[in-house]
Amino acid sequence: MGNLSLVLLVIIAANAIISFKGFKDFAFFEKYKFNVGSISRGEQFRMFSSGFLHVDMAHLFFNMFTLYIFADIVVAYLGTLYFLIIYVGSLLLGSLLSFYFHKNEYHYSAVGASGAVTGILYSAILLRPDMSLYLFFIPIPIPAYVFGIGYLLYSIYGMKNQLGNIGHDAHFGGAIGGYVITLILASWLFKEHLLMIVLLAIPIILLFVLKKLGKL
Repeated sequence: MGNLSLVLLVIIAANAIISFKGFKDFAFFEKYKFNVGSISRGEQFRMFSSGFLHVDMAHLFFNMFTLYIFADIVVAYLGTLYFLIIYVGSLLLGSLLSFYFHKNEYHYSAVGASGAVTGILYSAILLRPDMSLYLFFIPIPIPAYVFGIGYLLYSIYGMKNQLGNIGHDAHFGGAIGGYVITLILASWLFKEHLLMIVLLAIPIILLFVLKKLGKL
């Protein structure tokens, strides 16, 4: 994993260039970040532009490193065009879910490629549910589908308890984007990985049930 294809290089470069500009130019950062009040007033471009801004180098590095690890799986299975569709679609769905959950919080702001990156991660999990992932604090391999389900459940917990300065809803929206768009583009997965598709759908259904019940 982790081949630096041209499309991946362009995306990483775009994130780096725009983020560095935002680090040095406060007005630029403020103009293009995700902000509920500004989006409500018609600046919908922020739903896209905010996905190329980051708060600091650590934030940028973590997102780009995660993308670097999993992007080539999606490109190898689906091709460059579909990879781009999943990336952009996940970015926008992450922003849309954030807006949906925070639409009455006019000062709510966020930045980062996390939604898009999480979408690519979940696309890779759907395509390769048999792969194992290693976490820094757990020295044993974790099946990809177990990580996927656990991550979404943690995101629901984080949203419910407002844990940290993290856009859990954007991560979740990106994961939904990666999940849904990948299944649309690769319908053969229903024959090969149906059980994993059902298992990964459980936390997504749970999210909207809890929202409907007013628990989130």
